[in-house]
Amino acid sequence: MKKTAFSQFLIFFSFMSSTAFSLERTIDQKVDALLKQMTLEEKVGQLTQYTGDLAATGPITINPNKQSEIRNGLVGSMLNVLGTRYTRQYQELAMQSRLKIPLLFGLDVIHGYKTTFPIPLAEAASWDLDAMELSARISAAEAAASGIHWTFAPMVDIARDPRWGRVMEGAGEDTYLGSKIAFSRVRGFQGEKLGGIDSVMACAKHFAAYGAAIGGRDYNSVDMSERTLWETYLPPFKAAVDAGAATFMNSFNDLNGIPATGNSYLQRDILKGKWGFKGFVVSDWGSIGEMVSHGYAKDGKEAALAAIAAGSDMDMESNAYRNNLAQLVKEKKVPVKLVDDAVKRILRKKFELGLFDDPYRFSDPEREQKALNDPAHALAAREIAAKSIVLLKNENNLLPLSKDIKTIAFIGPMVKPLRDNHGFWAVELKDMDPGYIVSQWQGLQNKVGGATLLYAKGCDFEGDNKDGFAEAVAAAGRADAVILSIGERWNMSGEAKSRSSIHLPGVQEDLVKAIQATGKPLVVLINAGRPLIFNWTADNVPAILYTWWLGSQAGNAIADVLFGDYNPSGKLPMTFPREEGQLPIYYDHFNTGRPAPDETAVNYVSAYIDLKNSPKFPFGYGLSYTTFQYSDLKLSGTEMKRDGNIEVSLNVTNTGKVAGEEVVQLYLRDKAGSVVRPVMQLKDFRKIKLAAGETKPVKFIIDNSKLSFYNKNLEYGSEEGGFVLMIGSSSADIRLKAEFELK
Repeated sequence: MKKTAFSQFLIFFSFMSSTAFSLERTIDQKVDALLKQMTLEEKVGQLTQYTGDLAATGPITINPNKQSEIRNGLVGSMLNVLGTRYTRQYQELAMQSRLKIPLLFGLDVIHGYKTTFPIPLAEAASWDLDAMELSARISAAEAAASGIHWTFAPMVDIARDPRWGRVMEGAGEDTYLGSKIAFSRVRGFQGEKLGGIDSVMACAKHFAAYGAAIGGRDYNSVDMSERTLWETYLPPFKAAVDAGAATFMNSFNDLNGIPATGNSYLQRDILKGKWGFKGFVVSDWGSIGEMVSHGYAKDGKEAALAAIAAGSDMDMESNAYRNNLAQLVKEKKVPVKLVDDAVKRILRKKFELGLFDDPYRFSDPEREQKALNDPAHALAAREIAAKSIVLLKNENNLLPLSKDIKTIAFIGPMVKPLRDNHGFWAVELKDMDPGYIVSQWQGLQNKVGGATLLYAKGCDFEGDNKDGFAEAVAAAGRADAVILSIGERWNMSGEAKSRSSIHLPGVQEDLVKAIQATGKPLVVLINAGRPLIFNWTADNVPAILYTWWLGSQAGNAIADVLFGDYNPSGKLPMTFPREEGQLPIYYDHFNTGRPAPDETAVNYVSAYIDLKNSPKFPFGYGLSYTTFQYSDLKLSGTEMKRDGNIEVSLNVTNTGKVAGEEVVQLYLRDKAGSVVRPVMQLKDFRKIKLAAGETKPVKFIIDNSKLSFYNKNLEYGSEEGGFVLMIGSSSADIRLKAEFELK
């Protein structure tokens, strides 16, 4: 019977495999047949992307002939066209072209379409991969129902300098966590496969190393070793490929002197070569033309040559391909096979999306309205927002607040705004009632309607005006407790929002001091798109919640956490510095030959004479309203072979009085290698929920992949020797340790 069953399985598997191959071959045949009918100008058109007229995320190139070019089949894609009405209008123009090749519509759906979820950095703080996949799934469903085929997300750049404004768009500083999140978000956007009417193409960006821009200044150069590139910055992109990402976007920066847009090592050797990527690569906004400003190309024609040779398939808004590529082919400076390869990659995605079968399948107004008004989406946004909040401090268990509290003063510039809760990269829907965004004031009213709520703005996000302090102090004086909501305005972090100072802006920390001086119980909410510096507040205020920018359900989610309906479980995905002088700062640094033994040592060791080495808040840090005990660490062995593994087990107990979630973090240190190794590296984690008093076992598997790294010859593998295993609640709070040997 077993043999028969196995034989039947083989037959079934063979049938399914041959069917899949047949479908693949059918699309390839269709692409080849269409390509043969195309003129050179029509091929170049498929590689050209224009922005719509309603929104822009970069410098617009004025083109009065846009519509006629679409009608003549000379445009392959558009971005920033929102809604079924407008996408259909443009698609109807494309259907008037000779070959009726449909347009692709792309949009920056970074953390939501109508329903806005926490910014990606905040979601990373949840360490909840299922939640992040769900938020991407809902974002895709709303965008796809509104005529969008393609999102320019996820950003998977590793970022270790919070001066860089785009840290808000990624998953933070850690390669392992960032890779897991990249995989989950790609799967969320794209669903089971391309072509579903509730999914969109994902775009892994920015390829590559954009997060290491020198000085944290956007668009700046990047200079790093090959080993750092492969070990730290490339793995999240490889995870995106493994998840089936349909597209990649190259980055604005040069990498070791070669602009990424014209970098064949990145695009042809690694992405399309070594990794076998079958999708297509789009430039970032105008980045092909910007190779002239880099000093890498003398003019747009030379830039187009460099880009197509390097493997950039689609030109976003620089017009370098439109103006020069056909001539380059005619001059035999560009082989037509390079153009054909790029066109085939794009056409294939259009076939996979089903656009040749029905160009308007994503332009159904009835489905659009249904998707944009699905109440389940708001419920998910509220839950994910609550999961993203990080409890930084809670002296004397001030939080959660009692719902029986009589009078609350809710103070600060973030209390009543709506738009600021969205944060940067929110989709601007012109006809949408802003009432679907829940302000923090409304969220508090919804939670404790019977309490007296006092409001004072206190001050603005920026500037030195303290005229509102007196009203704020007076309101605090009349209250039983004070909640102070401060931070960054929505457009103070994001693209082109680098800051030399990441201290709390304006006089907000002075407002904190004034309210703290009243002696009333004080909870501070810090809303931001990046790690900020707020040392006085951190040292003196009893309770602090880092609430980031949480999206359209921010008010309800914050209230849920403030009053204990949700026990905060977030952990920081980035290290928070004490001062900018420490930047870049990250937990998995090298030890150096003269490591400082403690915070007091400064002479002839790697240390500052005027500042501690340690961060203000470490990677992986986050408190709960309960406490957790780690115990009973066991390893299945203390020696391991490369083809074997070690099973790790421990128990975690909720030793508090309320249920809570804990992120159990596993770190490894390679004690000695042929190249120096980090002091520790995250290699696994589990997020578990425990009732009060409950104990749960947690298990991990250590295999050869967790011990491998790139040596000086860029060979990936492990080396024999000793390893330290560390398990804890953060990178600085290790509860259990053990050692083992790789033989």
